[in-house]
Amino acid sequence: MVKLSDILFGVSIKSVIGDIKSVIVKKIEFDSRKVGDADLFIAINGTNFDGHSFIDSAISSGAKSVIVEKIPDKINKDICYVQVGCSSFSMSVLASNYYDNPSSKIKLVGVTGTNGKTTIVTLLHQLFSDLGYPTGLLSTIENKIGTRSLKSTHTTGDALQINKLLSEMVLAGCEYCFMEVSSHAIHQNRISSLIFDGGVFTNITHEHLDYHKDFKEYISVKKRFFTNLNRSAFALTNKDDKNGNIMITNTKAKRITYSLKNMADYKCKVLESRIDGMLLNIQNHEIWVKIIGEFNAYNLLAVYSTSIELGLEKNQILKGISVLNPAQGRFYTVRNIENITGIIDYMHTPDAYKNVLSTINSIRNNTEKLIMVFGCGGDRDSEKRPKMTAIACNMSDQVIITADNPRTENIQEIISHMTEKLDPVQKKKVLIITDRSEAIKTACRLATSGDIILLAGKGHEKYQEIEGVKHYFDDVEELIESLNIN
Repeated sequence: MVKLSDILFGVSIKSVIGDIKSVIVKKIEFDSRKVGDADLFIAINGTNFDGHSFIDSAISSGAKSVIVEKIPDKINKDICYVQVGCSSFSMSVLASNYYDNPSSKIKLVGVTGTNGKTTIVTLLHQLFSDLGYPTGLLSTIENKIGTRSLKSTHTTGDALQINKLLSEMVLAGCEYCFMEVSSHAIHQNRISSLIFDGGVFTNITHEHLDYHKDFKEYISVKKRFFTNLNRSAFALTNKDDKNGNIMITNTKAKRITYSLKNMADYKCKVLESRIDGMLLNIQNHEIWVKIIGEFNAYNLLAVYSTSIELGLEKNQILKGISVLNPAQGRFYTVRNIENITGIIDYMHTPDAYKNVLSTINSIRNNTEKLIMVFGCGGDRDSEKRPKMTAIACNMSDQVIITADNPRTENIQEIISHMTEKLDPVQKKKVLIITDRSEAIKTACRLATSGDIILLAGKGHEKYQEIEGVKHYFDDVEELIESLNIN
C-alpha cells in the first residue's frame, strides 16, 4: 500500500476532484478486468480501446482513484479523479514511483532497431552472467532475473510490467539489465520514465508500417529514445546504417559509433566465415566465434562496444565472446547423418532475408541446394510480403511457401499477396503447401547430401496463431523429426 500523493510525484496534473492525500493505493491497473479493492485505475486511450469507457467498471470492482485525460460527466463522490495531459506517459511515471524507481538502482541498457535487438541483449546477458555479474534480461524470447527465466509476451512489456521486473532484479542483486526497446514501446510511452545508462541502435528497415503511419514516423519514434537519454548515458549507433547518425543527432548522451565498413570508434572485420563460426578482427584483436553471418558480426561488435562502455576489460570481453551461443531461434543449426543441414531463424523483414540468405550463400558450395520454407504473418504489414518473397526466390534454389501465424487473415489471400509480383522465372521455384508441418517434411524429402534447408519466420516461437487461437507448433521439433535426427 502506498499513498496516492507519493506516487503522483513528477506527474503533470491538470485538475483534481477529491482529496489526493487521503487516498491509499493497493496496486495500479490499466485493465479494468484486473482491478480490485483500493486499486488505482488509469484510463488510457489506446490503439483499440479507450480506457475512459471502463471507468465505471473499474469503480464497481473497487478502484478508489482514477487517472483520466478527461473528467467523466458522471462523478462518484467517493472516488478521487486526477486529470492529466497524457495517461500513458503518466502511467510510466506512476509505475516507476510505485516500484521505487528501480531503473535508477541498476545499470540499464536499451537496444532498439529493426533487426538484431534480441540477439544483442541475449548475448550481453549471457556474457555478463558468464563473467559473474548478476544480470537481468527483458527480451522477445524471455525475461530473466539472474538465471531465473520468466515468460515474455511482448518485445517490450508495459510500464507496470517493466518496473515490476526491474524491481525484482534489484531485490535479487542484479547489477545490470539489458532490454529490447521496440518502436511500439517508445511511441506508447512504456519506457518514458526509465533511466538508461546506455542505448544501442542496430539498424532500421521496412517494418511495422501497419502501426506507424509511414517510414519517416518509424524513424522519428526510434530517434526519440536517444534524444531522451541523459548526459551520463552513452548512445551507441551503427555507422553503416544510413540512419545511424540521425538517431544520435540531438542526444545529450555520449555519442559512440561502431562499424564494419566505415571509420568508427569501434571496428570489426570478418576474416573467415564457415558454417560452424567466424574469425573476426575486433579492434585489432583476432577472435574465433561460434556465431556466423556478417549481420552477427555487427551484433557481436555492439556487444563488445557496450561492454567496454560499461567498464569491462577488453581481454575478458573477447574471451567471453568467443564462447557465446546464438540466441534461441536465431540461426539455430542442426545436421543429420546424411549431411543435410537445417537452419531455423526468426527473420521476418526484407533486410533480414537478405542478410541471412547472403550468409548462407557465402558459405555453401555451388553443388549444394538451398531450400527455403517461409510464410508471412496475417494482420501485419502487408507491403513487405511480395518483397520478401522475391528475395527468397532470387537467393534460394527452391522455395516452399506456407503458413506463419495467419491470425485472422485467410491464408490463401496472404499467399496470393506474397506471390502477386513474381516473374515467370521466380514462379518456377515456388511450391505452395499451406500446412507448415507438411511443408517442412517436403523440404526434407527434396534435400540430398550437402543441401541446406532454411526455416524462416518462427524461430523461437512454439505456436501457430490461427483465428485468435494459438496451436502448439515448433519448427525445431518438426525439422529434427523430419531429418531423422536422434
